[in-house]
Amino acid sequence: MDKDLDASSLSSFDGKDGRPAYVCACGRIVDVSGSRLWMGGMHMRRHAAGKDLTLDLNAAPHGMEVLDRYPLVGTLRPMPAAVRPPSVLWALLARLLARWPLLRRHPHPATVHFPIVFCVCASFFSVLSALTGSRSFDETAYYCLIGAVFFVPLGIITGLATWRINYLARPMRPVSIKKHLSCATVVVVAFLAALRTAVPGLPAAMTALGFVYLALVFALAPAVLIIAYYGGLLTFPVDTGKATS
Repeated sequence: MDKDLDASSLSSFDGKDGRPAYVCACGRIVDVSGSRLWMGGMHMRRHAAGKDLTLDLNAAPHGMEVLDRYPLVGTLRPMPAAVRPPSVLWALLARLLARWPLLRRHPHPATVHFPIVFCVCASFFSVLSALTGSRSFDETAYYCLIGAVFFVPLGIITGLATWRINYLARPMRPVSIKKHLSCATVVVVAFLAALRTAVPGLPAAMTALGFVYLALVFALAPAVLIIAYYGGLLTFPVDTGKATS
């Protein structure tokens, strides 16, 4: 062990263009250049070499013992206190996350399934209502919309928090797609619920407004499934490589 690096120096060991791939966790810097899982300086298409991955490791399915397999090359010099974020709220949040690491990622997966189910079920029961003419199916679709009104915003809030805490709100294509579709979904859900409340017999009405209502309700299922797909890409990136060690 002979290197004492700061964050700026560490970033030059990014594993690209033949450079060594170093990663840091808990102040320790290890050389992962020999791992096929870090080819090109990327791991799981999400974690980049040349960075301090301590926070990522806290939320990973494994601990520091995985990095202990690789050569220890140095330590990370702490960031000067003068340039550390002064936010008291952020400091309190950091302490909370350090005590309960599950809070880094779990609130969003724990809440996002509800808006997905409510929106898909609203579409599903609306289709059944349109095919059978049953008011029971239409009522069920309506109550699913009411549930979505409450849970879609909750899913958005926890998603944005997860993005801020784990990815430092950096621009990411899947997140951008999710944000735009989620904002559109919450507007459509609120509109449909309000419209259906104001005009109870609307779905069965053979009017232009009735057809617009049904078209929007049918569109909810594919919209939330696309959102779920891009969320899955963040958690389980598609990796076509064959690296196994």
